[in-house]
Amino acid sequence: MWRNPSHPDRPLHALVRPPGPALFTAIRDALDGDGPAVLPLSPGHSIGAIASLRPTHADGEALDGGAGVPDDVAVVIATSGSTGAPKGVMLSATALRTSAAASLRRVEASKGDRWLCCLPVAHVSGLQVLVRALLSGSEPIIHSGFDPHAVLSSGADHVSLVPTQLHRLVELGADLSVFRTILLGGAAPRAGLLDQARDLGARIVTTYGMSETCGGCVYDGLPLYGVDLKIGDDGLIRISGAVLFSGYRFADPPMPLDGGWFVTSDLGELHGGRLRVLGRADDVINTGGEKVVAGAVTAVLATHPEVADVAVIGTPDPEWGEAVTAVVVPVTPDTPPTLSQLRAYCRDRLPPHAAPRGLRLVPRLPLLPNGKTDLMRLRAGT
Repeated sequence: MWRNPSHPDRPLHALVRPPGPALFTAIRDALDGDGPAVLPLSPGHSIGAIASLRPTHADGEALDGGAGVPDDVAVVIATSGSTGAPKGVMLSATALRTSAAASLRRVEASKGDRWLCCLPVAHVSGLQVLVRALLSGSEPIIHSGFDPHAVLSSGADHVSLVPTQLHRLVELGADLSVFRTILLGGAAPRAGLLDQARDLGARIVTTYGMSETCGGCVYDGLPLYGVDLKIGDDGLIRISGAVLFSGYRFADPPMPLDGGWFVTSDLGELHGGRLRVLGRADDVINTGGEKVVAGAVTAVLATHPEVADVAVIGTPDPEWGEAVTAVVVPVTPDTPPTLSQLRAYCRDRLPPHAAPRGLRLVPRLPLLPNGKTDLMRLRAGT
């Protein structure tokens, strides 16, 4: 047992190792209280990159200047804010189990069902696959990376994917009914992807959440059991419930809540209790005195027949302040859509100021490890 009454703080062990049985055991022991709290990191991740999180140990070796975590914290997830500076999201065993139990309940998973983990455990989406397996009383199937053929032949009942991974399975024309459930999150799927996957037999459940909510807490637009949603006057999505994190490591205040509600950075709408995510507030583009939600423009352009993939960013402009710029992966590189074609397509679908004023053609969009588009690289032009 890790507990020592004379030292109330719990040790925090950074684990830089590939997904596998050893990592699963460390997470299980952290949740059960039989081991230290863990900070899972992807292989190749530099300890120096998360030095500000000050773990007490790294792969079993004590570190100078490390600091423990509160007694109830089992896992710390390193996540980056809009500045790119790492934040330590502290998650309790209670919150993680509550989230996993609500997820199993919603997808009607059975005791003993097998879960496939092919997402990085350093991200909450991969971590929660392991917690669901723990609550299911089954050994998780753990892959060190994503290989579509290995995924299809895994024998798992349930799997969590990001849209890029689902796209690769769809490209194979595979029988996706081999999974009872595909949880899909991390980013908005491109237009038509869900229909294509369902035509191949997939039972897809779209998820919305973040590290601060122990991962997905809204399934197909509806909150999980014990989770409450509301939209503030500022348009931001607010979440409450037992799935919330215990605070940010070394932050002041550690737990930034608004009357018990966690205020996300996402804009949303509620219709009949069902959530529609509009985009991130920090992705709002100020152009000519008008505000444009980049996600709304992305959603429209993604339905253009000549657009395979797209992201929308604001680029500096001497006249407009910021120009709405579409970064497009064309379906046919030799005959890509033109800016005038994209603007005409938006004419009846968006306000005039939201139509793109710039177009950049790329062979593919840069992605973060969690499957989201790397907007910082796009804004930097790399």
